[in-house]
Amino acid sequence: MKCASNTDVARNEINYTRQPKNLKTGKKIVRFRRLNEHRARALRAMVQAMLYYFNIASTLVMASVEKLSDQCGLSTISKAGNKSITRASRLITQFMEPMGFVKCEKVWDKILGMYIPKMIFLTPLFFLLCNISKEKFKKIQIQQLRWINQNLLEKGCEKITLIESKRRAKEQHIYYAFQSRQFKHIAKKKKMYAIKILKLKEKKARSYLLNMLVKRYSIQELSEMGASALKKQVNIEYFKLRKLAKL
Repeated sequence: MKCASNTDVARNEINYTRQPKNLKTGKKIVRFRRLNEHRARALRAMVQAMLYYFNIASTLVMASVEKLSDQCGLSTISKAGNKSITRASRLITQFMEPMGFVKCEKVWDKILGMYIPKMIFLTPLFFLLCNISKEKFKKIQIQQLRWINQNLLEKGCEKITLIESKRRAKEQHIYYAFQSRQFKHIAKKKKMYAIKILKLKEKKARSYLLNMLVKRYSIQELSEMGASALKKQVNIEYFKLRKLAKL
Protein backbone atom coordinates (compact mmCIF):
# COMPACT_ATOMS: atom_id res chain seq x y z
CA MET A 1 0.00 0.00 0.00
CA LYS A 2 2.84 2.39 0.88
CA CYS A 3 4.67 1.65 -2.38
CA ALA A 4 1.48 2.28 -4.38
CA SER A 5 0.74 5.54 -2.57
CA ASN A 6 4.32 6.77 -3.04
CA THR A 7 4.39 5.84 -6.74
CA ASP A 8 2.38 7.43 -9.55
CA VAL A 9 1.16 4.17 -11.08
CA ALA A 10 -0.64 6.02 -13.89
CA ARG A 11 2.62 7.55 -15.14
CA ASN A 12 4.82 4.49 -14.70
CA GLU A 13 7.00 3.81 -17.78
CA ILE A 14 5.29 0.40 -18.19
CA ASN A 15 2.20 2.24 -19.42
CA TYR A 16 4.27 3.73 -22.25
CA THR A 17 6.58 0.83 -23.19
CA ARG A 18 4.06 -2.04 -23.03
CA GLN A 19 1.28 -2.50 -25.57
CA PRO A 20 -2.04 -4.07 -24.53
CA LYS A 21 -3.18 -7.34 -26.11
CA ASN A 22 -6.54 -8.40 -27.46
CA LEU A 23 -7.62 -11.10 -24.99
CA LYS A 24 -9.37 -13.17 -27.69
CA THR A 25 -6.83 -13.03 -30.53
CA GLY A 26 -3.65 -12.32 -28.56
CA LYS A 27 -2.72 -9.57 -31.03
CA LYS A 28 -1.23 -6.31 -29.77
CA ILE A 29 -3.44 -3.22 -29.65
CA VAL A 30 -1.38 -0.21 -30.70
CA ARG A 31 -1.68 2.79 -28.37
CA PHE A 32 -0.28 6.19 -29.28
CA ARG A 33 -1.62 8.34 -26.46
CA ARG A 34 -0.88 8.31 -22.76
CA LEU A 35 -3.70 7.83 -20.25
CA ASN A 36 -5.96 10.86 -20.00
CA GLU A 37 -6.19 12.45 -16.58
CA HIS A 38 -9.66 11.00 -15.82
CA ARG A 39 -8.52 7.42 -16.43
CA ALA A 40 -5.20 8.11 -14.69
CA ARG A 41 -7.05 9.18 -11.52
CA ALA A 42 -9.30 6.14 -11.80
CA LEU A 43 -6.27 3.83 -12.15
CA ARG A 44 -4.56 5.32 -9.09
CA ALA A 45 -7.71 4.79 -7.01
CA MET A 46 -8.30 1.28 -8.39
CA VAL A 47 -4.75 0.12 -7.60
CA GLN A 48 -5.19 1.28 -3.98
CA ALA A 49 -8.59 -0.45 -3.71
CA MET A 50 -7.31 -3.72 -5.18
CA LEU A 51 -4.37 -3.77 -2.79
CA TYR A 52 -6.73 -3.11 0.14
CA TYR A 53 -8.81 -6.24 -0.68
CA PHE A 54 -5.85 -8.27 -1.93
CA ASN A 55 -5.10 -11.76 -0.57
CA ILE A 56 -1.30 -12.03 -0.73
CA ALA A 57 -1.01 -15.83 -0.69
CA SER A 58 -3.61 -16.45 -3.41
CA THR A 59 -3.10 -13.20 -5.44
CA LEU A 60 -6.91 -12.87 -5.51
CA VAL A 61 -8.71 -9.57 -4.93
CA MET A 62 -11.44 -10.46 -2.41
CA ALA A 63 -13.96 -7.95 -3.76
CA SER A 64 -16.35 -7.63 -6.69
CA VAL A 65 -16.01 -4.97 -9.39
CA GLU A 66 -19.02 -3.19 -7.83
CA LYS A 67 -17.35 -3.09 -4.41
CA LEU A 68 -14.11 -1.79 -5.95
CA SER A 69 -16.06 0.81 -7.91
CA ASP A 70 -17.79 2.05 -4.76
CA GLN A 71 -14.47 2.13 -2.89
CA CYS A 72 -12.87 4.22 -5.65
CA GLY A 73 -15.79 6.61 -5.99
CA LEU A 74 -16.28 5.56 -9.63
CA SER A 75 -19.91 4.44 -9.24
CA THR A 76 -22.61 6.78 -10.52
CA ILE A 77 -26.34 6.94 -9.81
CA SER A 78 -28.82 7.92 -12.53
CA LYS A 79 -31.87 10.12 -11.97
CA ALA A 80 -33.95 6.94 -11.96
CA GLY A 81 -31.85 5.66 -9.06
CA ASN A 82 -29.94 2.99 -11.01
CA LYS A 83 -26.29 2.42 -10.13
CA SER A 84 -23.66 2.25 -12.87
CA ILE A 85 -20.17 0.76 -12.42
CA THR A 86 -19.20 1.19 -16.09
CA ARG A 87 -16.18 3.40 -15.38
CA ALA A 88 -14.60 0.80 -13.11
CA SER A 89 -15.61 -2.14 -15.30
CA ARG A 90 -14.14 -0.57 -18.45
CA LEU A 91 -10.93 0.35 -16.65
CA ILE A 92 -10.43 -3.30 -15.68
CA THR A 93 -11.63 -5.04 -18.87
CA GLN A 94 -10.41 -2.49 -21.45
CA PHE A 95 -7.11 -1.44 -19.88
CA MET A 96 -5.82 -3.33 -16.84
CA GLU A 97 -6.57 -6.83 -18.16
CA PRO A 98 -5.31 -6.25 -21.76
CA MET A 99 -2.16 -4.65 -20.32
CA GLY A 100 -1.56 -7.76 -18.20
CA PHE A 101 -1.88 -6.08 -14.79
CA VAL A 102 -4.75 -8.34 -13.77
CA LYS A 103 -6.22 -11.66 -14.84
CA CYS A 104 -9.97 -12.18 -14.59
CA GLU A 105 -11.90 -15.43 -14.26
CA LYS A 106 -15.64 -15.96 -14.54
CA VAL A 107 -17.74 -18.65 -12.84
CA TRP A 108 -21.13 -19.62 -14.27
CA ASP A 109 -23.99 -19.93 -11.79
CA LYS A 110 -25.97 -22.94 -13.08
CA ILE A 111 -28.88 -22.32 -10.71
CA LEU A 112 -29.52 -18.66 -11.60
CA GLY A 113 -28.20 -19.00 -15.16
CA MET A 114 -25.73 -16.12 -14.96
CA TYR A 115 -22.12 -15.32 -14.09
CA ILE A 116 -21.19 -14.51 -10.52
CA PRO A 117 -18.97 -11.42 -9.99
CA LYS A 118 -15.67 -12.06 -11.74
CA MET A 119 -12.57 -13.07 -9.83
CA ILE A 120 -9.64 -10.69 -10.23
CA PHE A 121 -6.07 -11.93 -9.77
CA LEU A 122 -3.12 -9.53 -9.59
CA THR A 123 -0.13 -10.39 -11.79
CA PRO A 124 3.61 -9.70 -11.21
CA LEU A 125 3.29 -6.83 -13.72
CA PHE A 126 0.76 -5.16 -11.40
CA PHE A 127 3.36 -4.98 -8.65
CA LEU A 128 5.96 -3.59 -11.04
CA LEU A 129 3.61 -0.62 -11.37
CA CYS A 130 4.21 -0.09 -7.65
CA ASN A 131 7.97 -0.62 -8.07
CA ILE A 132 7.82 -4.05 -6.40
CA SER A 133 9.92 -6.66 -8.20
CA LYS A 134 8.72 -10.20 -8.90
CA GLU A 135 11.37 -11.58 -6.50
CA LYS A 136 10.38 -9.21 -3.70
CA PHE A 137 6.69 -10.07 -4.05
CA LYS A 138 7.46 -13.82 -4.07
CA LYS A 139 9.37 -13.37 -0.81
CA ILE A 140 6.40 -11.51 0.76
CA GLN A 141 4.02 -14.19 -0.52
CA ILE A 142 6.06 -17.02 1.06
CA GLN A 143 6.23 -15.10 4.37
CA GLN A 144 2.44 -14.76 4.30
CA LEU A 145 2.01 -18.47 3.58
CA ARG A 146 4.30 -19.34 6.52
CA TRP A 147 2.13 -17.20 8.81
CA ILE A 148 -1.04 -18.92 7.51
CA ASN A 149 0.49 -22.38 8.03
CA GLN A 150 1.63 -21.47 11.53
CA ASN A 151 -1.96 -20.57 12.45
CA LEU A 152 -3.23 -23.78 10.84
CA LEU A 153 -0.75 -25.91 12.81
CA GLU A 154 -1.81 -24.22 16.06
CA LYS A 155 -5.40 -25.25 15.26
CA GLY A 156 -4.29 -28.82 14.54
CA CYS A 157 -4.72 -28.53 10.77
CA GLU A 158 -2.33 -29.50 7.99
CA LYS A 159 -0.11 -27.05 6.10
CA ILE A 160 -1.22 -25.77 2.71
CA THR A 161 0.62 -24.76 -0.47
CA LEU A 162 0.22 -21.59 -2.53
CA ILE A 163 -1.94 -23.54 -5.00
CA GLU A 164 -4.21 -24.77 -2.19
CA SER A 165 -4.36 -21.22 -0.79
CA LYS A 166 -5.51 -19.97 -4.19
CA ARG A 167 -8.18 -22.69 -4.42
CA ARG A 168 -9.53 -21.86 -0.96
CA ALA A 169 -9.60 -18.14 -1.73
CA LYS A 170 -11.58 -18.83 -4.94
CA GLU A 171 -14.10 -20.95 -3.00
CA GLN A 172 -14.46 -18.21 -0.39
CA HIS A 173 -14.98 -15.57 -3.11
CA ILE A 174 -17.69 -17.68 -4.77
CA TYR A 175 -19.40 -18.29 -1.42
CA TYR A 176 -19.49 -14.59 -0.53
CA ALA A 177 -20.67 -13.74 -4.05
CA PHE A 178 -23.65 -16.09 -3.65
CA GLN A 179 -24.40 -14.66 -0.20
CA SER A 180 -24.24 -11.10 -1.55
CA ARG A 181 -26.49 -11.94 -4.49
CA GLN A 182 -29.02 -13.61 -2.18
CA PHE A 183 -29.02 -10.56 0.11
CA LYS A 184 -29.54 -8.21 -2.85
CA HIS A 185 -32.40 -10.37 -4.13
CA ILE A 186 -34.14 -10.27 -0.73
CA ALA A 187 -33.54 -6.50 -0.42
CA LYS A 188 -35.02 -5.94 -3.89
CA LYS A 189 -38.13 -7.97 -3.02
CA LYS A 190 -38.60 -5.95 0.18
CA LYS A 191 -38.24 -2.68 -1.73
CA MET A 192 -40.80 -3.74 -4.36
CA TYR A 193 -43.17 -4.76 -1.56
CA ALA A 194 -42.73 -1.36 0.14
CA ILE A 195 -43.38 0.52 -3.11
CA LYS A 196 -46.51 -1.56 -3.75
CA ILE A 197 -47.98 -0.78 -0.29
CA LEU A 198 -47.08 2.92 -0.46
CA LYS A 199 -48.93 3.28 -3.77
CA LEU A 200 -52.10 2.93 -1.70
CA LYS A 201 -53.53 5.96 0.08
CA GLU A 202 -51.96 6.43 3.50
CA LYS A 203 -55.14 5.45 5.34
CA LYS A 204 -55.48 2.21 3.33
CA ALA A 205 -51.77 1.44 3.71
CA ARG A 206 -51.96 1.84 7.49
CA SER A 207 -55.11 -0.29 7.59
CA TYR A 208 -53.31 -3.02 5.62
CA LEU A 209 -50.35 -2.91 8.02
CA LEU A 210 -52.72 -3.10 10.99
CA ASN A 211 -54.30 -6.27 9.58
CA MET A 212 -50.84 -7.76 9.03
CA LEU A 213 -49.86 -7.02 12.65
CA VAL A 214 -53.09 -8.54 13.95
CA LYS A 215 -52.25 -11.75 12.06
CA ARG A 216 -48.66 -11.69 13.34
CA TYR A 217 -49.48 -11.51 17.07
CA SER A 218 -51.62 -13.80 19.23
CA ILE A 219 -54.77 -12.56 21.00
CA GLN A 220 -52.93 -12.53 24.32
CA GLU A 221 -50.05 -10.48 22.87
CA LEU A 222 -52.47 -7.99 21.31
CA SER A 223 -54.38 -7.54 24.58
CA GLU A 224 -51.11 -6.90 26.45
CA MET A 225 -49.97 -4.39 23.82
CA GLY A 226 -53.12 -2.31 23.91
CA ALA A 227 -54.48 0.03 21.23
CA SER A 228 -51.84 2.77 21.69
CA ALA A 229 -48.89 0.36 21.41
CA LEU A 230 -50.46 -1.28 18.33
CA LYS A 231 -50.95 2.13 16.70
CA LYS A 232 -47.32 2.96 17.48
CA GLN A 233 -46.23 -0.31 15.85
CA VAL A 234 -48.26 0.56 12.73
CA ASN A 235 -46.43 3.91 12.55
CA ILE A 236 -43.06 2.16 12.87
CA GLU A 237 -43.91 -0.32 10.09
CA TYR A 238 -45.21 2.48 7.86
CA PHE A 239 -42.04 4.56 8.20
CA LYS A 240 -39.94 1.42 7.67
CA LEU A 241 -41.69 0.94 4.32
CA ARG A 242 -41.03 4.56 3.37
CA LYS A 243 -37.36 4.10 4.17
CA LEU A 244 -37.17 0.84 2.20
CA ALA A 245 -38.82 2.43 -0.83
CA LYS A 246 -36.13 5.13 -0.95
CA LEU A 247 -33.20 2.65 -0.95
